[in-house]
Amino acid sequence: MSNIQLIIEERPSIVGNFMVGRLLPFREKRTVGPFAFIDHMGPHKLSDHENFDVPPHPHIGLSTLTYLFEGSIMHRDSLGSEVEIKPGEVNWMTSGNGIVHSERTPEYLRHSEKSLHGLQIWVALPKHLEQMEPNFHHASDHEIPHWQQDGVSFKLIAGEAFGKKSPVPVYSPLYFIEIKSFEKKTISIGHELFGESALYILEGSIESNGNVYEPKHILVATDAKLCEFTMQANTSVYIFGGEAFPEERFIFWNFVASNHELIEDAKRRWIEQTFPKIDGETEFVPLPEPNPLKPKQ
Repeated sequence: MSNIQLIIEERPSIVGNFMVGRLLPFREKRTVGPFAFIDHMGPHKLSDHENFDVPPHPHIGLSTLTYLFEGSIMHRDSLGSEVEIKPGEVNWMTSGNGIVHSERTPEYLRHSEKSLHGLQIWVALPKHLEQMEPNFHHASDHEIPHWQQDGVSFKLIAGEAFGKKSPVPVYSPLYFIEIKSFEKKTISIGHELFGESALYILEGSIESNGNVYEPKHILVATDAKLCEFTMQANTSVYIFGGEAFPEERFIFWNFVASNHELIEDAKRRWIEQTFPKIDGETEFVPLPEPNPLKPKQ
């Protein structure tokens, strides 16, 4: 990134019974293109009596993207989806007007030692689709475009770039790209990027304008078209971004919306438990306190 506008460092946060590193939203940068939320999970080693458990909870106004480097998560949702997420695969759940899902260690792993490492991402929906019907898509690793170029490995996890298109059904112009290099390489891909753009360093380090940047940081670009940087050996980075929406996005808990009324309605529905249910699940995550509701107009 030859034109770094902002550097964001991971901050610790608790999700369910699990410690994660929160990257977005950040007080000085709430979104990057349509990307509204990014958590880095792990890497964590879990014993035979420790498991990842996030009971049923709701979403509106966004698509969730789960991408694992290690481990496994069982996804269940109120559409009836029940899918095990494994490394290299993409879970893409679009909440629209309301969906409920749970995320847990699969049953066959709950009494053995295991690891978990990955990214959980929210992509906001454009205003005209915020109230669309929910849907779910799972993409296997072999479906996602992979290629090698000058000794560097590329993977287009979501969106469009490099003349390729991911099978993940996105709802606005965006990209989420994995780049891995086992040798020192200079990368210049600004001609492939558009809108707002940022780079997340998972492992290794990159150099830009004489500065070295280490893992667990997001580098936000001033101009996506000037994206050039040097990857040191054994480095993995993720570049994400796209066209920003003209309207601000508000976030309360698991709800994303272009106006507060949609969030207030979702809060009421969750308190009253009128969101759709997940078959076989009776637990749920309560609305965070304090949770005052604005009076209905």
